[in-house]
Amino acid sequence: TWEADYNAVVSKKGDTIDLTGWVTMDNQSGKSFENAKIKLMAGDVSKIQPGQENYGMFARAANALTIDQNGRPGITQKAFDDYHLYTLERATTLRDRETKQVELIRASGIKSKRIYIYDGLKLDGRYEGYSYDSIRTQSEYGTQSNPKVWVMREFVNSAANGLGVPLPKGRMRFYRRDSSTRSDEAANLDAKKTDARNSAIEFTGENVIPHTPQGETVRVYTGDAFDIVGARKRTSYKLDPQQNKWVDETFVITLRNRKKTAAEVRVVEHLYRWTNWEIKTPSSPFVKTDAQTAEFRVQFKPDETKTVTYTVHYSW
Repeated sequence: TWEADYNAVVSKKGDTIDLTGWVTMDNQSGKSFENAKIKLMAGDVSKIQPGQENYGMFARAANALTIDQNGRPGITQKAFDDYHLYTLERATTLRDRETKQVELIRASGIKSKRIYIYDGLKLDGRYEGYSYDSIRTQSEYGTQSNPKVWVMREFVNSAANGLGVPLPKGRMRFYRRDSSTRSDEAANLDAKKTDARNSAIEFTGENVIPHTPQGETVRVYTGDAFDIVGARKRTSYKLDPQQNKWVDETFVITLRNRKKTAAEVRVVEHLYRWTNWEIKTPSSPFVKTDAQTAEFRVQFKPDETKTVTYTVHYSW
């Protein structure tokens, strides 16, 4: 088997990324391979296992272009059928029970964005399997609130952005360079120690990215914001299930930015009671992102609280 891993280091200030990728090969086959020419296939390749039918199996993948110390490619890639095939340029010995790691990609100056998303809807297992008829008439459905604001990191996989190579599925870990400085007398006297401290990196989150072709956008959930919190409350619910067949429902979403800097939060609301809906009297503009989702973008000053209110009208 083999898998890809990435380390993404964000600059001290701003959101520029330095990205390093590795492929780890694990030989548990019971056989050693001396001076082997190794090819890695990236993509979701279906394989039927003995005694099973139509069983889809993920193919471990790695890719990208990296340059060795002599300026030659370490791994080359090409499109192969509906997948990507990657070849290690040099013969490699892979012994039985051995794990070996090869650098996959190294890129710097990648422009990224940090995005805050508040999806306040919280559902528990008691509503599993509910039909639309049950959802429309169950007044308490969707009234529980999630207080967490998600932190997402996003960047475009393009040549113009310093990448532009197919990225395989794998774990991506994010770090940020620590911009703090020492103010004590020892730090002022010892510049080397101060420089070492300033170059330290701190872990800020990780997740798995899917196979991502060239030109597509990578968006990774890295954790929950500490200084931005939300609350979602239903304030009105009116139902006419027999004669006119409609539901009116009003929500108030409250967000508090306790950061000392400005921020934008994308408030995501799911219109889950039916597919035919209309938002009335929204407190701010919104974008319909799909058939049952609306998104409000809220701008915050430091230490500011704001609310989003709207009424949704369903009819069937």
